[in-house]
Amino acid sequence: ADLFRADQQRRRMTADITHDLGTPLQVISGYIEMLEEGVVTLSPQRLEIIKTEIGHLRRLVDDLTTLAQVEAGGLDIQLAPLQPPVLLERIYNAYHPIAARKGITLTLDVPQSMPDILADEGRMMQVLKNLLENVMRYTPKGGAIRLSAQAGSRIQLRVADTGSGIEADDLPYVFDRFYRADKSRGGNSGKMGLGLAICKALVIAQNGMISAESAGKGQGACMVITFNPAPAQAAPPDAD
Repeated sequence: ADLFRADQQRRRMTADITHDLGTPLQVISGYIEMLEEGVVTLSPQRLEIIKTEIGHLRRLVDDLTTLAQVEAGGLDIQLAPLQPPVLLERIYNAYHPIAARKGITLTLDVPQSMPDILADEGRMMQVLKNLLENVMRYTPKGGAIRLSAQAGSRIQLRVADTGSGIEADDLPYVFDRFYRADKSRGGNSGKMGLGLAICKALVIAQNGMISAESAGKGQGACMVITFNPAPAQAAPPDAD
């Protein structure tokens, strides 16, 4: 069963890469051919379309490069004690205006103080950014997204939404590379699920874990990042 699923994933990966590379290239090459034939002129609007498609190609290549670097152990990870409330407040402040424009209520629920985690601040911001952008795609206008943290034997950072939810059969695979996000979340964007795959790779590279929870279709979902508390730092020696 595992071999069959791996083969199906490989076939889907090939089809998805072909689609996500092929569509921008077709748009760009189509405009170039029309320009060469004199059918159209290079207006600012057409130039903007070409630039947008090049941006799509660049992001895809960047995502694939990040995944390759993590797998090869070549990604620079600088672990340091971080305060989860500060981390979540920073991403909340960055995305609150974006959520408001989309008609989505973004809330922050974190304790005043809790144990630090040992993580890379820049990489964690990248993870949270990917998660927020993902859940916003599947949370309709009038919906809500909640950022929260809780401490126990382990530290959890949670990103919960009231969006389209995830089917039980899809939950184990939503972080798989090239897993089609439109299938697992009910959309039709046709884009590869690289964002969540990058989140998983970066969290694991920082000795954490990430998982997804959902009661099913239409019931929203919650992405959970789990870390061990950072080791207590030794007190500095007395001056004398």
